[in-house]
Amino acid sequence: MTVELAGTAERTLPSQKFAALYAEAQRFYTHQMQLLDAHDTERLAGTFTEDALLELPSLPGPVPVRAGLTGYVRAGAARQRRAGGRLNHWVGMLDVQARADGALHTRCSALAYVTPGGGSSRVLYVCVMADVLVRTGGTWRIAHRRVTRDDLA
Repeated sequence: MTVELAGTAERTLPSQKFAALYAEAQRFYTHQMQLLDAHDTERLAGTFTEDALLELPSLPGPVPVRAGLTGYVRAGAARQRRAGGRLNHWVGMLDVQARADGALHTRCSALAYVTPGGGSSRVLYVCVMADVLVRTGGTWRIAHRRVTRDDLA
């Protein structure tokens, strides 16, 4: 049995191989969001390629990750302080499409939510992340990320 993947240059993958790729992508995002939530800028930067581009709603256009990531992580830490609780991210509804060149094109929903001490969690915003993941040195890294926010569309 094979799984047809739209836009993959008519390439098919055995379902077991696709399942393994999907699980790798899920692990990648779990790890990356934990680094983001910990405000670990250096290790978070390591989840991107050296020449990766980042598109965020708060930026006028695409920027190199190394230039834009520090400000993004600082802004997250500031939002956490203002909210008076712990800021976390949740990623779900992950779609993974393998490309003929070995890259993965992914799209997922991401929630940013805050949990105040002793209170209930509340969603701050909902985003869609569209990424291009490439394998470098045996590790998946993001070569391009585009984030859109539902409330800014």
